[in-house]
Amino acid sequence: MSLLTEFKEFAARGNVVDLAVGVIIGASFGKIVTSLVEQVVMPPIGLVLGRVDFSNLKWVLSPEDPATEAIEEVAIQYGAFLNTVIQFVIVAFVVFLMVKAINKMRRAEAAKPEAPAAPSPTEALLAEIRDELKARPKV
Repeated sequence: MSLLTEFKEFAARGNVVDLAVGVIIGASFGKIVTSLVEQVVMPPIGLVLGRVDFSNLKWVLSPEDPATEAIEEVAIQYGAFLNTVIQFVIVAFVVFLMVKAINKMRRAEAAKPEAPAAPSPTEALLAEIRDELKARPKV
């Protein structure tokens, strides 16, 4: 089997296509959550806490020296980290809700009574023989 043929077979599988769609949708969802956190959730929280923009919160370890361009500010940007943690919590909560809904549907589907299975050909033949024997007059 050539490498190209094998790759085509791999790429054409349903799971690979589903995974690709999931990654694309996940990336888009990540952008939506980032926008939600940075532009909707954090401004009111910053307002309540004294007009603080969380993305600009940082601990300066070494300040920038305006006299020289060589020394740049060194800081721990915990505000951006806080935004990222909130984004993670939102994404994790949404994924939790999705998994919960899927599990609920699976449980409801599993709770449905299954129709009795049709008898196998052997069982059907044996049932016919039994019925024939019952129908015969007794001697």
